Amino acid sequence: MAKSLSPVCKLCRREGEKLYLKGERCFTPKCAFDRRSFAPGQHGKTSGRGGNPGSTGRASDFARQLRAKQKARRVYGVLERQFRRYYDTAITRRGLTGLNLLQILESRLDNVVFRLGFASSRAQARMLVTHGHFTVNGRRTDVPSMLLSDGDVIEVREGSGKLPYFKDLNAYAEKRNAPAWLSRDLKAMSGSVARMPERAEIDGSLDEQLIVEYYSRR
Repeated sequence: MAKSLSPVCKLCRREGEKLYLKGERCFTPKCAFDRRSFAPGQHGKTSGRGGNPGSTGRASDFARQLRAKQKARRVYGVLERQFRRYYDTAITRRGLTGLNLLQILESRLDNVVFRLGFASSRAQARMLVTHGHFTVNGRRTDVPSMLLSDGDVIEVREGSGKLPYFKDLNAYAEKRNAPAWLSRDLKAMSGSVARMPERAEIDGSLDEQLIVEYYSRR
């Protein structure tokens, strides 16, 4: 399984805002973005190219489109080729391409595990899924990129429920509300997809229109 090995705090600094890629750590004084909010690299504080956070000039349309695409990729932890495949799939579906793309990203198994409160970040959710701690519709899976549909049921595997992490999971998960498009049963350590999310239920800082514009010009 391909994955990005880049330091995630640098990804937040490059986008000029917190992406909360490290879960709970992002809410503590240890967050690198709070200490160094400028773009990484030798010229991070002063660079005026490509819409860097330290830029003093107006970013070009292409730079804004690129940054919107990169931000979405980094939020969901998706590499470029896979992100492009999701976009190609979104085009073939009925409705708005941008919304279709965001719904595809939201329906990934690792994202659903994160949204249900079973992990503090999408990266942790990917690790838990890869290690085989969850089942989908009763079948064990270790594929974080698996796309879920209405009615799919996600459960913590019976053997995994005995591990210390999952024994303490309820206390942590109770602090987080699951979105309305998911249903959750903390006592049974399970959840299900009630429907696909509406736009208002997806991260409002993502600009899907700029992403569509980015790919449309290629």
